[in-house]
Parts: sequence; structure tokens; C-alpha cells
Amino acid sequence: HDYLVQEQESIQADDNLKSMFVGTVMRKIKSRTWKKQRYFRLQEDCMTIWYKSKKAGNAHSTFSVGDVEAVREGHQSEVLLSIADEFPPDRCFTLVFRGRRGNLDLVAESAGEAQSWIKGIRKLIDNLENMGQREKLDQWICDWFKRADKNRDGQMNFKEVRDLLKMMNVDMNEHHALRLFTMADKSQSGTLEDDEFVLFYKMLTQREDVLRVFQEYSGDGQKLTLQDLKDFLREEQLHEDGVQQYALKLIERYEPSDTGNQFSMTFDGFLMYLSSSEGSISNPTMVDLYQDMTRPLCHYFISSSHNTYLLEDQIRGHSSVEGYIRALKRGCRCVEVDCWDGPNGEPIVYHGHTFTSKIFFKDVVTVLGNYAFKASQYPVILSIENHCSVEQQKVMAQHLTQILGDKLLKSPLDGKIPIGLPSPEDLKGKILLKGKKIGGLENSMNGVVDDPLMGEVSDEEETAEIDDDHHRNDSIRRRVKKSKQHLSKELSDCVVYCKSVHFSSFKHSQIHSKFYEISSFTESKARKHIREAGAEFVLHNARQLSRVYPSGLRTDSSNFNPQDMWNTGCQIVALNFQTAGVEMDLNDGLFSQNGHCGYVLKPTFMRNTDERFDPENPQNRDGYKPLSLSVQVISGQQLPKVNIKEGSIIDPLVRVEIHGVPLDQAKQETRYIDNNGFNPVWYDTLQFTIHVPELALVRFVVEDYDKTSKNDFVGQFTLPFTCIQPGYRHIHLLSKDGTSIPPSSLFVHVRITKLT
Repeated sequence: HDYLVQEQESIQADDNLKSMFVGTVMRKIKSRTWKKQRYFRLQEDCMTIWYKSKKAGNAHSTFSVGDVEAVREGHQSEVLLSIADEFPPDRCFTLVFRGRRGNLDLVAESAGEAQSWIKGIRKLIDNLENMGQREKLDQWICDWFKRADKNRDGQMNFKEVRDLLKMMNVDMNEHHALRLFTMADKSQSGTLEDDEFVLFYKMLTQREDVLRVFQEYSGDGQKLTLQDLKDFLREEQLHEDGVQQYALKLIERYEPSDTGNQFSMTFDGFLMYLSSSEGSISNPTMVDLYQDMTRPLCHYFISSSHNTYLLEDQIRGHSSVEGYIRALKRGCRCVEVDCWDGPNGEPIVYHGHTFTSKIFFKDVVTVLGNYAFKASQYPVILSIENHCSVEQQKVMAQHLTQILGDKLLKSPLDGKIPIGLPSPEDLKGKILLKGKKIGGLENSMNGVVDDPLMGEVSDEEETAEIDDDHHRNDSIRRRVKKSKQHLSKELSDCVVYCKSVHFSSFKHSQIHSKFYEISSFTESKARKHIREAGAEFVLHNARQLSRVYPSGLRTDSSNFNPQDMWNTGCQIVALNFQTAGVEMDLNDGLFSQNGHCGYVLKPTFMRNTDERFDPENPQNRDGYKPLSLSVQVISGQQLPKVNIKEGSIIDPLVRVEIHGVPLDQAKQETRYIDNNGFNPVWYDTLQFTIHVPELALVRFVVEDYDKTSKNDFVGQFTLPFTCIQPGYRHIHLLSKDGTSIPPSSLFVHVRITKLT
């Protein structure tokens, strides 16, 4: 516990934080007209920021520093840009929260005060990120203690402890709780002071399940010798090479006790190891960048967003540059812009013919320039759906060139006529435009253009979308079919490796297609091709890029299942990033590997044009080796409460889902445990057969069982099958919108064996 004390002391010495403890009046800005003064103060726990309006008696609000993802200085949000003429940038800053919570835009009284808060919050965020597992847990316990210590006397009586257990999702019988309470109350005062409470909590969270494993391998039941630990790593975790070095590294990293020598591990150290990233189900070497990034662009799956400018649905949703920032920060590498003619010759971005609000194209390009390469150095594709007049297209080309400068790729890389697509490695730090182009890449290299002023290209993407949605009337469809769109040469010249073309058939593409051409399919067209010619589609995608996007009927911005599209090698599978659910979980899962860089190399059999892989009949391919996956779901830890209803405790069950080729799609679940979200124990084993491990994703879902209605979602974690580490592992759960919810986890035992 000393660690936290030192931490508090070093924090309290910091001048910025000192002024935050005192508190500051700042303006909270919601729009040009809504600007209200609020009093902000950092609480003593160095974790909570408290604020209220200046009027007496008004309720206050709080938020935790842990929920703040970043602090942006100056006019870096639409709201602050809208009042830029009123308040200088050095007094303005924006707090960006994790998940889907809205930003907090603030204006301080002076530049100095703004700096105090900006630097102070950044320091607190850094401290949090540098905390180890143990400090995080201690911090978490202290937070609960403060929440439950109703009369603020730094002590907790038994009733306060009982209420706290309810808040923590623990349903414990009175007798057992009282016994632990008495044992922890070392000073016999009838109340728990903070370190007694930590002791109480540790007794409460005694991990019998992990202890059982520890004792199975420990000779004396007190510690694991180096040999014991090596046996465990070999037999359970299936480590083969360098086991001795690895065991020593684990002891050095996770063993807390100074009394033990560096050749043994106590139970505490063992639990720390199993709760760490090395004890997690994801293989840490594959979470980092590990793939070959020098293959042609079409050999990768690319994390892609649809209607990136929307934060909600497609009819009335709010269009916002924030959509682009969020997607890019999540590692998205292909974003979409719908451009229409705007006022005063300035093109605008919104969902055409609907009530979504509008933003300027130039603002989107500025954000792209600022955020494209924060999460990943690999190229970003800007997919343009262009409804603008030739005049405004020229303005678009100007904005792209002026704002992006060298980042915008305007000609083939080495100045020669290329023979194939470049690789993500070749294109690091570059933004590629995807759109219509007059003539081919070869012509523009030789300076040949049929009509120097403007070209005519058919407006095929819109047609496809309307064709798909049979509910529109025929007159529209006939009218659109004939429409030809004029394209400005300037905008056309910005398109190099991603020329949008209409798709006729796989046969036609095989004969006539150029490597730099890309076709877009609505989800239903793509499904039709998969059903009728899956293997052809896989081959097509080994040669060139394909983009699949949601049907125009999904006005609620819901998503389709991306897995079907990945199974045929489609690279750009565009999802509504703003809509949480299983589809985005799968997208986050696939791209959680390879350094979160937004590019994942397709399996070899999908890149070779001489192999025939049919996702519908995977047994026919060379090198077909099915595997068996066995998951023993052992226990859950501190699962979050779902219902805010007083006194309700969850009845958790775990479902394991396999997403992959049709033959691999499967799900199984454990039984549910009555009234225990704190430390439920199952020991249920689920078995699966995996025919194409290279394409499979595994999703672990926890739900609150409800016999009368649909189960409530509690948490989930999704990862590629190939990234699973065998043995005893923890799975750190994520919330509905993909953010972490420590310390919620599952403890499992995983075995993968060959099916002979």
C-alpha cells in the first residue's frame, strides 16, 4: 500500500495539480449559444474531477480521470471552432472520453489556468497508464472504499461494508461476510480503516480456482520452485523453447516478495503472472506488429468504416468530424466521405437527401491530416462518394492538395508505370484517394487524356445502392441509370491506385481488369456472388481490391456480419464504426493483432492465384488440417453490474462463439450461476472443431441470464483463433463499445489439438 502513498505525495508536490485541488471556474461550452460557468475541482483521490454550477444547492457531477482518453489543446472540436472568434485557442481545451461518451469542451479564464489543467490531466493519465496490475487493483479498491464510506470518516462499519458488497455485485451471506469482517478488523474497533479494508477485500477475493492449480504444481504448497514453474509452463502453457529463461523472467517481473529468492514464486506472484498480459489469452507477440508488410495492398484485410461522418443513424444523425477522429484512433484505415455541393462554393459532407447535419469537406480533410497516422503509420484510403459539380470538385482537389501536402499520394511511387499494387510498407504515411478516374493510370503517366477539360464517368455506386433497395420507385432507378457524371481533371488526377469501376462479372474482370481498379458491392450483391461463385471471388480478391458496404436500407446504421466477406478475401469491408455490437466486436477482434495497425495479412491460400479455396467447401483445399478447440470456462471475476436497479445481482453465463467459414460457425454456453457477479465458478467444458483456423475468430461473451426476456449483455472479448495462447489464461473483458472494464475477467483453460 506504500506505493499509493508515495504516488499521492509525488502528485501533491506538482504545481499544476495543486491548483487543480484548489479548483477553477471555467466555461463549459455546448454550442455558440450555450456557454455556462462551472466550478471544477480535482478530488483528493487524484482520480475524480468534480464540478457544479455556481448556483447554490445545485447538484454536482463527477467523472474519473480513467475515463479520459486524451486532452486536446486549442480549437480542436467543432464546438470550440464555432466560438473561435470569441475565445483565443490558448484558453480552450477539449476532454475526449473513452467509448461513446460526448466530449467536454472548456474555456479557462486565462492561458495559464488552461495549461495547468491540460498538463495536470495529462500527468494523471500517464500515471494511470504506467500503473501495474497490482497498483490498479489497489486504486480500484480505494475508489470503492471512498464510494461506500458514506459519512466520510475514513472508516467503514459492517452495514457500510454490506452496502458496498451490493454495489460491487457481490451477494454474500451475512454470516460469511461478518466472519471476514471480524478477521480483517485487526484493531478490533468494529470498523475497517483503509488498509484493513484492503485486507478484507483480499480475503474476499481469495482465488480458490488459481490456488488449486498452484498447489497441484507446488511441492510444499507454499511456493513454486524454478523446476515447479518450468513444469507448469511446459505441461499447461505448452511453452517449448527457452523455458528456463522465460520462468526466470516471470519470477523477476511478477514475484513481489523480497523474502523469496529469485528462483521461486509465491502464490501472489503466480496470480500476478496469470492476471498479466503474459497470462492473458492473446499471444503478446502477435498483438505487436508481426506480419510481412511488403505484399501488395490487395493481400491484406483493411480496417474500414462506412459513413464515417455519422455518430448516430443515417436519417437524423449528427454529422461530425469527431466520427473521423474516433475511427482513425481505433486504427481504421479506410474512411468514407459523401460530398455534395455546399454554399459559397464550399463542398459539404453529409448523408444525401436526409436530415443529417452537414460539415465542410475541408474540415474533414484537416482532421484526416491531423489524425491519419496517430494510431498507425500505414496508408489511409479516403473513399469519396462524389455528388459535386465540376466546379466544387476542383475545390475538393485544391483542399486535398493544399491541406495534405506530401501526405496525399498524387502519382505512382517511383514515377514509373507500375505493374502491381504497392505494399502498406511502401505507402507508409500516405493518404490514397479512392474515386472515379478519367482513363487509366498508364494514360495519365503518358499525359494522354481524351478530353482535357472533363471526363464522363457513369455514376455506378449510387445506382448499385438504389438497385439493391427495391423499395424506391422505378422512375428513380431509370433516371439514375442514364445519369452520367462529369468529373474534374484535377480531382481525377488525385486518384492513383484506387480507381472505382463498375463490376460486371468475375470472367470480365479476369480478362479486362487492371490491378488498380476497385469495385464496390452492397452486402446483398456480395452475398449473391459468394453463394454462386465463392472460389472465383477469392481469386478476384487475390488480384485486386474489393469494397463491401452496408445496404442503404440500414437506416439505423446497423451492420452486416463482416466474417462472410472476409471468408472470400474482400479487403475493404466497411462497417458503421459508430454502432456497437457483435459486428464491430469481430472487426476489433480481427484487427487487435499485428500492432493494431489496421492491416492484417490474408492467409496464403487466399493470396495465391494458383490455389482454389472455396469457403463453402474448405475440406477440398491442399493443406487442410482441422483442429479441435476445447475451452474449460473455470470462473469469472468482478463482472460489472448490468441493471442499475438497487440490489440486483447478475446470474452470469458464458457463451463461446466461433466465427469463420460456414462450417466453423458455432456457439455453446455454460450453465448460469445464480446471483453471483463477483466470483462465479463454472468448470464447464465447451468443444469445437475448426476447419479453417486461419480465418476463425473466437468471441467470449458474458450475459446475465433472464428466463423471461432476452439476456442482458455484460462483457465480451474477441480474438483471432491463431492468436490464442493455450493453458490457464485470463480473458480481460470489454464493454459494449469496446473499451476495457477492469478488473472484470474470465479464467479459462484452453487446449488446441490436431484432429487426425
